[in-house]
Amino acid sequence: MDLDLKGKTAIVTGGASNIGRAIALAFAGEGANVCIVDLDEEQSHKTARDVEKLGVRSLVARADVSDRESIEAAVSRTLEVLGQIDILVNNVGWSIPDIFLVDKPDDQIEKETRINYWGVLYASRVVTPHMMDRKYGKIVNIASDAGRLGVPGSAVFSGVKGAVISFTRAHAREVGRHGINVNAVCPGWVVPAKPEDAGEGSFWRDRVKDVWDEDDLKKRMAAAVIRRLGDPQDIANMVAFLSSDRASYITGQAISVDGGMAMI
Repeated sequence: MDLDLKGKTAIVTGGASNIGRAIALAFAGEGANVCIVDLDEEQSHKTARDVEKLGVRSLVARADVSDRESIEAAVSRTLEVLGQIDILVNNVGWSIPDIFLVDKPDDQIEKETRINYWGVLYASRVVTPHMMDRKYGKIVNIASDAGRLGVPGSAVFSGVKGAVISFTRAHAREVGRHGINVNAVCPGWVVPAKPEDAGEGSFWRDRVKDVWDEDDLKKRMAAAVIRRLGDPQDIANMVAFLSSDRASYITGQAISVDGGMAMI
């Protein structure tokens, strides 16, 4: 399906690695220009080069989404270089799983909350006025099935992703009259397509060996209705659709792309 994204401009936070990289390339494949916002400049430039191979423009903006001034600078740079912002994908996320709340250090709790929740708020707050002025915009927040179900060992991550889902609905109600759609995508267990797609600072960086452990993969696949793990492209396909006018009558939704694991 032609999503008619040619000439649009998208910002993808955490766009250097894994799901973010797949989203950036999906937009480029549809003819959209892409700004990659990430702390990992090396991986960002690698993805940017692959974006440009698809015949569109790219921009790398190094930014910490949990710092408002940093994301403001990235957005200003995008407007300066690419001229407009049609799409914002709040993809960046971070967690150290398998640690119960009572055992999790305060600095990890703070970091998970700031990146996964404040990062979404800051980027949305900065980009929304531009979209309101233009009476057009698509915002897609990457939440998680953890935010629906609650995952033991990931209480903080589950909590903030649940907050992202609620924020998505409230923000959609606030800006719908301005021609802006706001939706969330909730991935299940999605592993990088290749180990090298897990850049510095990626959730998967220190888990690469575990991720491709055959026994672990079999257990996770057995838990899915569709007997396979998620691929970054699965998420990118949904994000691209929600970012297009094909989805112009969809807003305030949290859509699971998880092989049927959540069933909510």
